[in-house]
Amino acid sequence: MSKWYEKGVFYHMYPLGLTGAPKENSGADVTDRFEEMDQWIPHIRSLGCNAIYIGPLFESSSHGYDTRDYRTVDRRLGTNESFKNFVSLCHESDIKVVVDGVFNHTGREFFAFLDIAANRESSPYRDWYKGVNFGWNSPLGDSFGYEAWQGHYELPCLNLWNPDVKQYLFDTIRFWVDTFDIDGIRLDCANVLDFGFMKELRSQTSAMKDDFWLMGEVIHGDYSRWVNDEMLHSVTNYELHKSIYSGHNDHNYFEIAHNVRRLEAIGGRLYTFVDNHDEDRIASKLNDPEHLYPVYTLLFTLPGIPSIYYGGEWGIEGRRTKTSDDALRPRITIADEEKLHCGLTDLIARLGTIHDENPEFHGGRYQELLLTNRQYAFARFHQGHAVITAVNNDGADVSVAIPCPVSGTTAVNLLDGEEYPVTDQKITVTLPANRGVILKITEG
Repeated sequence: MSKWYEKGVFYHMYPLGLTGAPKENSGADVTDRFEEMDQWIPHIRSLGCNAIYIGPLFESSSHGYDTRDYRTVDRRLGTNESFKNFVSLCHESDIKVVVDGVFNHTGREFFAFLDIAANRESSPYRDWYKGVNFGWNSPLGDSFGYEAWQGHYELPCLNLWNPDVKQYLFDTIRFWVDTFDIDGIRLDCANVLDFGFMKELRSQTSAMKDDFWLMGEVIHGDYSRWVNDEMLHSVTNYELHKSIYSGHNDHNYFEIAHNVRRLEAIGGRLYTFVDNHDEDRIASKLNDPEHLYPVYTLLFTLPGIPSIYYGGEWGIEGRRTKTSDDALRPRITIADEEKLHCGLTDLIARLGTIHDENPEFHGGRYQELLLTNRQYAFARFHQGHAVITAVNNDGADVSVAIPCPVSGTTAVNLLDGEEYPVTDQKITVTLPANRGVILKITEG
């Protein structure tokens, strides 16, 4: 029986930015911004998305990754009850919900860190963090030293070899499942998390809820080290992300095709994206904005679990600076949809429907059919049937003859309904400039 994430299409929300929440958590009264986020659900469903990755969510001091309390929703966003209602509304719309699990580090206002600061050697939590040393002070003035994530001392690293820390985190996840009914976790900084911890996490969460999904943030490395039956179901496919934008900027589809072939063994399980809360917007990375159309066509039809980052459906731009990620995480209201709506929005909605209705895209085998610098065609298979995607990154229309890998007499473009004959096991198609086709092979 298939799992929900095998046909998943994600919508990624960074709620602190999307809702315009204050940058710093002053500890003031709760401001419920989930009522606003609730209004996004019909829009998300209209794009064909059946899952949401939302986070960070839990009480933190600033950007959300400096956690104060794993079991309380950030007061700048709302209450536990309002998030529970958000998840319930998502489930009513057949949308799964995955949250950020920030388990590599906490903020300095987390209870265990505060206890060490107050009680030093006598603190029962003195072994909850890596490298705790009472012989020196941290650069932030703490009366002890500790290991920090990438030298950011506002983010002290948890000691995931400590059984008490692991049990606390596992109990926290059970709290999330029991209280909010979440469907999965995206593990922040999974590339530096202890493998033993992730194996235990897989075992623990599998027992908590059927089809509970674990996805890790991994940038470099052999993804199969993390994605396997013992650890995570998926990781972020940064390799494909890079090849998609540079393959278009350089008019080099060989780069994308090489990447897909290299990752073919696990590619269908990887979380694919073209931008996120840490990366410049794809509309800012591309030299030609018209390339957004073939880019999203590839995102939805290549092997992987596609994800749209909020605002991506409107092609909004944004670049990070040396001091701020704010441009990547802008305030947008759902009322802005009417003025932001564009041709790309309609394409993404159509791609979402095509992905949902065609099981070839739910882990189906991949086969390359045609490859030049500027044109690229491949097939995805399911039970002897095939769907062919062909894209063109050139600024002019071009005619191509695509090999047909299965028997059939007609190819129907699922994007617009146009039909093409299959002649001598080839389909001759004129690919419009900076556009593509998705061809379903049929008999008669």
